[in-house]
Amino acid sequence: MTQDLVAKVREDILQLLANDELVLPTLPEVALKVREVAEDENASVVDISRILTRDPAMSARLLRVANSPMVRTAVPITDVNSAVSRLGINFTTNLVVGIAMEQMFQATNELIDQHMRTCWHHALEVAASSQVLARHFTRLPPDQALLAGLVHQIGILPILAYAETNDGLLQDSLSLNHVIEKLHPELGAHVLRSWDLPEALIQVTEEYLDFKRDPGRADFTDLVQVSVLQSYAGTDHPLGRIAHSDVGAFQRLGLDAETEEHQLTELAEETEATQEALKPV
Repeated sequence: MTQDLVAKVREDILQLLANDELVLPTLPEVALKVREVAEDENASVVDISRILTRDPAMSARLLRVANSPMVRTAVPITDVNSAVSRLGINFTTNLVVGIAMEQMFQATNELIDQHMRTCWHHALEVAASSQVLARHFTRLPPDQALLAGLVHQIGILPILAYAETNDGLLQDSLSLNHVIEKLHPELGAHVLRSWDLPEALIQVTEEYLDFKRDPGRADFTDLVQVSVLQSYAGTDHPLGRIAHSDVGAFQRLGLDAETEEHQLTELAEETEATQEALKPV
């Protein structure tokens, strides 16, 4: 019955999307404007700063990150222009997109809101870990690793939007969780393609639960995969019971099975500080 339910929900959602009856989540205006300007090869720090200063809440979040251990600056940064200059246009753009996403993970329905807040909290944890892992174990851009972590479960949003109008599914938590587990990777790819994000990030949503994948070299999906498994380590969750020695992502990042716990424990403080920096001021 559950497989039939998954198939039905998938068919319903794809049909609703095709008919424009279920709207995919869209990026908030500030993120869209920053991305648009950043895509211009002649864009300057001043151009980006001008957009951000119109959004006091986003400006405050950006300053918090710029003064956090994520950036490791010795001199305090007190204005948006200096923050963008220190972070760089690419880092700033990815950061703004990621932070702006938080607005999507809220709902008026109490059950939906609970699901969304739980999802966002987990995304923050995975994003912080992915960013730190990228910095220490790869040459991948840490800012893109951060965004990869934040978007890895974005496919949950259209499922919850569908559930909000289907009370039977909404009230059946076991079935809803099963549907989310099976469908969110595919639907996440739909969302990220609608945002025109890079294929490497779309791949994260599609493949982060494929523990047999072998891309040959470490990529963003590996970072998110390791971060996700670490987040469930020591719990009763099914992902907490997966042997890390059987997952190629750990080896591709250079995390040896015998020393992995020690290596990651050493980075725990940095990861927690990164996660803290991403929270609202």
